[in-house]
Amino acid sequence: MRRGRFAPTPSGLLHIGNAFAALAAWLQMRQCGGTIALRMEDIDKARSRASFAEQILDDLRWLGLDWDEGPREGGSYAPYVQSAREPIYEEALEKLREAGHLYPCYCSRSDLATLASAPHGLASEGAAYPGFCRALTDEERIAKGALKSPSQRFVMPARAIAFRDGWRGTQSFEGSALGDFVVKRADGMFSYQLAVVVDDAAMGITDVLRGADLLDSTPRQLALYDALGLQAPEFSHIPLLADETGARLSKRDKSLTLASLRENGVAPERLLGLLAAMAGWIDRPEPVGVRELMPLFKPVSEERLVFGGDLRTWLLQ
Repeated sequence: MRRGRFAPTPSGLLHIGNAFAALAAWLQMRQCGGTIALRMEDIDKARSRASFAEQILDDLRWLGLDWDEGPREGGSYAPYVQSAREPIYEEALEKLREAGHLYPCYCSRSDLATLASAPHGLASEGAAYPGFCRALTDEERIAKGALKSPSQRFVMPARAIAFRDGWRGTQSFEGSALGDFVVKRADGMFSYQLAVVVDDAAMGITDVLRGADLLDSTPRQLALYDALGLQAPEFSHIPLLADETGARLSKRDKSLTLASLRENGVAPERLLGLLAAMAGWIDRPEPVGVRELMPLFKPVSEERLVFGGDLRTWLLQ
């Protein structure tokens, strides 16, 4: 049985770009008779809000998307909220530590700021960490630890990490060029990279379909799967929806959030039809039956699908 998931972060309201990814993941599982889970990724407690989480669930239901397991429905892999799953992240961290995959990092924000001009490892995460703290002696670590609590960094393997992306084909990254990355911050917060790997493995997720902005985080996650002895899912990374300038949609732009569209009288069937047409477009440049949408969207790259018309006006027609 194939299992997929949609895992929004409740740090703002869903916009149509988020809904596009949710629909694509939903279609993937519904077409193959699989199971889809909804998991709330609220690991960043400072930015996450319970009110946003509730609105996200309501907005997806309004749009017509359902799921088999989730925060409200429960399921065999509960809890479906990351903030309630921290004990299993700690277990994974300890396993990594015992296997020698971690080291304490005492670098401050100012230390890391010096990386601004260094070669970048991942576009989504900034400059690659050059390993300042990896080679510290025990005495140096004790001295630094007396002054500052460390974060925990994962040692990236010095080898190529390749995988077949379901939409983009074979992808390959050089592990040593990506830089070691934090799996637990000095303030005790677990990283997205660790949490998503542990959760997907624990929930038996077989297929991960998500936006192109997360493509270059996949090699880090695959390295974690390998280090923890876990089975990795199959990955597919689809284009992001972008505005007429080519910039990706932001939760800070309220005009294209599902909540705003609902308040302005947009019919969910009209929005869902538009998003479904776009899901077809990523496979064919001009899918049959959507010629009227041509002025609204255009594919500009593997990473972005840009809308160039007045989308709100079209949706309200």
